Amino acid sequence: MDKVNEFQIVEDLENKVVDWGYSKGILTSAAPDTFRRIKQLIKTEEEVIELADAIHGDDRTEAIDAIGDILVTLIMQTRMWNTNLYECLDEAFEVISKRTGRMVDGIFVKDE
Repeated sequence: MDKVNEFQIVEDLENKVVDWGYSKGILTSAAPDTFRRIKQLIKTEEEVIELADAIHGDDRTEAIDAIGDILVTLIMQTRMWNTNLYECLDEAFEVISKRTGRMVDGIFVKDE
């Protein structure tokens, strides 16, 4: 599969997640407020804890589920900020691609 097709598949899946968010009332036509954004952040934090549990338990199936759930919560958050995963990831990569640093105990530590 070429990159164009992969990108389209991911974009289509992101749109399905957004449609699901509207159908569940997570996303609404009203402008999101801080309360709704914080509630979604709490959901993201819950899913990150599930990922931590999967990592500690060396459970690949649960890790995949948790990562997917994290992505869903992040997609909800992106739409609450009138953006999307691509724009956020592109922006982050523009910053980190220029970053210098070193690995310390398995963690990349950026130079000041």
